[in-house]
Amino acid sequence: MHKISFIGGGNMAAAIIGGLVASGTQPTDIEVVEINADARAQLAARFGVVTHSDVSQARLHAMIVLAVKPQSLPQVAAMLASRMAGQLVVSIAAGVRVADLSRWLGGHERIVRAMPNTPALVQAGITGLFAPAAVSLESRSQAEAVLRAVGGVVWVEEELQLDAVTAVSGSGPAYVFYCIEALEAAAAAQGLPPATARQLALRTFFGAAKLALESGEEPGVLRARVTSRGGTTERGVEALESAAVNLAIGQAVEAASRRSAELGDELGRLA
Repeated sequence: MHKISFIGGGNMAAAIIGGLVASGTQPTDIEVVEINADARAQLAARFGVVTHSDVSQARLHAMIVLAVKPQSLPQVAAMLASRMAGQLVVSIAAGVRVADLSRWLGGHERIVRAMPNTPALVQAGITGLFAPAAVSLESRSQAEAVLRAVGGVVWVEEELQLDAVTAVSGSGPAYVFYCIEALEAAAAAQGLPPATARQLALRTFFGAAKLALESGEEPGVLRARVTSRGGTTERGVEALESAAVNLAIGQAVEAASRRSAELGDELGRLA
């Protein structure tokens, strides 16, 4: 693993750093630029990484991970532009397109866009990745290795597909939490104690996802296996279908994907 410079030391950067250190990267091979003094102190104490308060202090290693808020990226990129010397730039700033980031970086082309999600905080994330043709297979592998430290990865062939990735896995944890809340509330409405309701809901989602992931079988096959003819599950699934829950989920993803594209347009007009 190459030495890495993180620009921004928030929760997602900290998650990736923790995953990298846990998988064997030397803390001294990681530097973090973070303006917040408390966050800097926590990163140094937790992981032993090198920290700086300003970009001008950073060495800027062969790989740079941009982990600042999207609205801050034009300003940050302007500070980096004159120091670009062929580094691989991995951006986890949601919505910022490669062409815009390249422009802000003074025409730099070795850029990979990454869309991780919040389960990365517990090393159970999934990240969508995109790289333009100018990025070599070796560079793609290097970027992938960094994001694998916090979960799985998938590559998309077209940058616009990252809007769908954002809508599915980026926003998806919120949909799952929404469903957990609903199942927990339904359990409580059936007279179960609140603590029991929560454990049943949480463990059911966790266990079902783990089973689907590890069995490798189609979710539809697993669902059919649980759904005995004339049984309780069949009756429950019929209620879900009557309420058009699958249609509502599709509408949620479509709305989120559309908003992701809008945000990309808005961010592209910055600077």
